[in-house]
Amino acid sequence: MEPENRRTPGRPTGGGDSGTRQAILDAAREQFAAKGYDGASLRVIAAAAGVDTGLIRHFYGSKDDLFDAALEIPQEFTQRVARAVTGDPDNFGERLVDTYLTLWEDPASSAALLAIVRSAIVSDRAADRLQAVLNARFLAELAPHLGGKGGHARAALAGAHLLGIAIARYVVRAGPIADLDRGTLVAWCAPAVQRYLTAPLG
Repeated sequence: MEPENRRTPGRPTGGGDSGTRQAILDAAREQFAAKGYDGASLRVIAAAAGVDTGLIRHFYGSKDDLFDAALEIPQEFTQRVARAVTGDPDNFGERLVDTYLTLWEDPASSAALLAIVRSAIVSDRAADRLQAVLNARFLAELAPHLGGKGGHARAALAGAHLLGIAIARYVVRAGPIADLDRGTLVAWCAPAVQRYLTAPLG
């Protein structure tokens, strides 16, 4: 008789270590996005990933370390933001708004973005993380392309405007903003973002 296939406790079948790590990360992003840092528990994350909590500690260490890993924005995020503000400056606003909304709707980046923003509303640690992401990624990529005086302030204003839109549309799902098709939202927001980026400083 063939020996019975036994699953090692705490390890999902298939995929090896990389598959297990990714399953944990995906479950963590879902929980942090839904419940914030304080509301998410390692026990629930482990259950969703099909592992035990000891395996989470093995791969990621503490809850804080897992949170940092779950909220890591893919490098492509900053690359796409940078590409949006190269080329013709007359269309900076339109390209940036369209790129930003696309990132919020792309599964590769949306889970981390949701986890950061939802957690930041209720957690000082997550708020610090959001600030770090904005400074190290969004502002650092955007400001050098704006030229002249006030590049960092311009980028910060554009970022604040876009973050507010994202919270209303993707986090709170506020009525009219959530219901607008993306093309219309881009057309309405682009002129304001364009002014932040290129209008003369008064």
